[in-house]
Amino acid sequence: VDERKTKFGNFIRKTSIDELPQLFNVLGGSMSLVGPRPEIPHFVEYFKDKIPLYMVKHYVKPGITGLAQVRGLRGDTSIEERIHADIYYIENWSLLLDITILIKTPFNAINKNEKYISPEDQGKSSEE
Repeated sequence: VDERKTKFGNFIRKTSIDELPQLFNVLGGSMSLVGPRPEIPHFVEYFKDKIPLYMVKHYVKPGITGLAQVRGLRGDTSIEERIHADIYYIENWSLLLDITILIKTPFNAINKNEKYISPEDQGKSSEE
């Protein structure tokens, strides 16, 4: 548990309100509404040689939401499962898939299973 979190901070994180500023990135053209979620550069360096096809997700614009998120793969979940969802999304993209993800996103915004990852644990996969 992170003692630095306030009740308001927990609320905006659980409801994903803290993601709203990314709409400016969508309007500016550097992000999409739907697509693979961007990774912290440290994680890209860590996982690019460990997970087959990891770098494929970098050929499309990142999204505010994505297939992995609506499948509940947020927070401290398997990076491998997230990457497989991202690759599935890229290989099977359709307007209907994007619409489905956009409809499901608000219902999946509150994820009670999301865990805090301490700075010491960042860069470690959940299988370690």
